[in-house]
Amino acid sequence: MDDYIARNRADWDNAADEYEAAGETSWQGEAKWGIYGISDASLGIMPPDLDGKVVLEAGCGTAYVSAWMAQRGARPVGLDNSSRQLANAVKFQSRFGPRFPLVWGTAEAMPFADELFDIVISEYGAALWSDPYRWIPEAARVLRPGGELVLLTNSVFVPMCAYDDEEVAVDATLKRPYFGMHRIEWSDDDGVEFHLNHGDWIRLLRANSFEVEDLIEVQVPPGSKTSYPWASAEWGAKWPIEEVWKARLISR
Repeated sequence: MDDYIARNRADWDNAADEYEAAGETSWQGEAKWGIYGISDASLGIMPPDLDGKVVLEAGCGTAYVSAWMAQRGARPVGLDNSSRQLANAVKFQSRFGPRFPLVWGTAEAMPFADELFDIVISEYGAALWSDPYRWIPEAARVLRPGGELVLLTNSVFVPMCAYDDEEVAVDATLKRPYFGMHRIEWSDDDGVEFHLNHGDWIRLLRANSFEVEDLIEVQVPPGSKTSYPWASAEWGAKWPIEEVWKARLISR
């Protein structure tokens, strides 16, 4: 494994207990997205007409997104780099249902056949913790022609404006360059994140035969709260903290 894959695996194994309660709550609730838990009715992230669709959740963690999609008739598969996160997903399947396959592996080398899935989706997961220049080609490989790619990650503004200390709220001063961003390591975090500017995202998606259908830049609704100290709701009302890319595989 590349160094960042091993580091992120260890980081998320260590964080499994911390995220167990949130995962359990999400398994039992309605679809709410991102660090502010914004409803799907507001954001429109969930693909329509999921009945019978074969879905891969790339970097599923506790797999609550897969559970939401299964409840809407999809046939999901959860893939994650952390065995301890998957162990919690297995626990929630047994406790709440529904059941679906959970696979221990990486989005950079997906252990699946070509053209197997109708949808690849990632809420953070691979969208933040996997190198997009490696996992986006894999998403294209496992998608059927016409298949959908949906990913939610931090807005491009976050790595430019965030402090190195996650306890300090993001502000309006630029701290990192827009051009050339890719692999980012924070001094107070053992994991490795990946961020691209919008132009690089578009070029990467087009190079892998995707057509961009939408870019949702998430505005934090008034009165919203989050457990992440760095994510200021006041800041998120002015500038997007998160963004959602939707693309469709049109050719090979």
